[in-house]
Amino acid sequence: MYEYTEEQLASLKKVEATRKERLNAVYPLMSEVGRLEILKNHPDNAETGYKTLKVGVNEGDRIPCELADVLCGKPRVTEYNIDLNAPETDTDVLVIGGGGAGIAAAIEAEKVGVKVTVVTKFRVGDSNTIMAEGGMQAATRENDSPAIHFLDSYGGSGYTADVGLLKKLALNAPKAVRWLESLGVNFDKAENGDMITTSGGGVCRKRLHACKDFTGLEIMRTLRDEAFSRNINFVENASAIEIVKDENGNADGAIIYDTEKKRAFFARSKTVIIATGGAGRLHYNGFPTSNHFGSTADGLAIAYRAGARLINADSEQYHPTGVALPESVRGSLVTEKCRALGASLVDKNGELFVNSLEKRDVTTSAIINLCKNLGRGVKTENGFGVWLDMPMIDMINGDGTIEKRLPSTLKNFLNYGIDVRKEPILVYPTLHYQNGGLKINENCETTVENLYAAGEAAGGIHGKNRLMGNSLLDTIVFGREAGRRAAEKSKTVKTGRPTLNHVENYIEELKKAGAESGELSPALLPRKL
Repeated sequence: MYEYTEEQLASLKKVEATRKERLNAVYPLMSEVGRLEILKNHPDNAETGYKTLKVGVNEGDRIPCELADVLCGKPRVTEYNIDLNAPETDTDVLVIGGGGAGIAAAIEAEKVGVKVTVVTKFRVGDSNTIMAEGGMQAATRENDSPAIHFLDSYGGSGYTADVGLLKKLALNAPKAVRWLESLGVNFDKAENGDMITTSGGGVCRKRLHACKDFTGLEIMRTLRDEAFSRNINFVENASAIEIVKDENGNADGAIIYDTEKKRAFFARSKTVIIATGGAGRLHYNGFPTSNHFGSTADGLAIAYRAGARLINADSEQYHPTGVALPESVRGSLVTEKCRALGASLVDKNGELFVNSLEKRDVTTSAIINLCKNLGRGVKTENGFGVWLDMPMIDMINGDGTIEKRLPSTLKNFLNYGIDVRKEPILVYPTLHYQNGGLKINENCETTVENLYAAGEAAGGIHGKNRLMGNSLLDTIVFGREAGRRAAEKSKTVKTGRPTLNHVENYIEELKKAGAESGELSPALLPRKL
């Protein structure tokens, strides 16, 4: 057993003592009034930690301080002398980002028959996608439909999602599952061959398709293999540090920084796709994060300087169950699939305080309220936590369920002396997903001509709260769409004279507004782990 404090051990005993009586207990879902009240505790609604943008197309918008520092930073491109008349790479479609959305886009673009180049900060596939555990939503059951999926997701967003984008997501979800399966993704199946589906927070149907508890890793493995079998040019260990535009204001490629050779060069392209992922490693509001090391909002920074509009940039998703202990893995994810299978959230006395399958923003807010305002959290070295009672899963579904359905979770905690088949996990909300991002239309076009976006870098699809399983789906549906659209568009694009005049103008705008943060932008790597 993990070495808990005496106070934590005493709390553990209370959790064990109440387990049987909780077996058939269901904490009621909150009323709409109750949800609105509890959401006052959500980090998005904090009075501190936000600034008003003073420059750019979103001037006047409220955004996290850390994102403001990146958007108002000194452009890295100013440190290099780059001959825009001598591009080192010339391609039709330039994909910036090598995660799920970027690789899905590259595969579809290559099918169109154009030249495709993928630039990725680390290795291909080394991204947030491989860290997604729980699954992917799609209405494939007879008692379900894309319309019900849409309604669940629209309500889950608090009715803030872009209706057209969300409709496209739900309608194309079954097709996305079939496409991935055709490429070789091993979704969980019953003995008769039917896909096993589970529920998730905020939904009324079991539509979550998973590969045990490493779904994103399995999807990324398959996409990576498929991409490597195609005529796609990959540039690894390289980051885009600026969008290049032509004299007409259209995207014309990007300046790429080679991390290994510590040099920058111009990659010219007829169309550009931003698929750089999220911003968790900026640690908004001081929260730990479940995100990959490279999630530093790079795509938002370079696209914003180029004139691309942001949407819902003040909204982040905090996953309710990030690890609170052990301290060495604080903030890493404990998949929502645990709660879908029956693990319950309880306070220090072993009492239920929220329905474990409320929407993520509600569950997060309830945990924060319990710990900070009600004094019913379990004290840890760096704050508080609540118990996620994992043994309930085997009690409800039968012995061996955890081992079969959650093998990665089981193994990860055994490494720290915690057997989740017998012990609960101490959890607290962790910064998980960038709800907002670059504003796109249904063709994945941003507000800058020839510049596209997909995946977590794009905003509007989920509004201000995303339901579990819609992010992996989003990367596939809109990644593929961006690839097809950008490839077709590249066939008609006539490139102009490449310039970085927009960067110079942005720097002047920062100076006039007194908004310079002094940080290099994009960040590329986090300031702290």
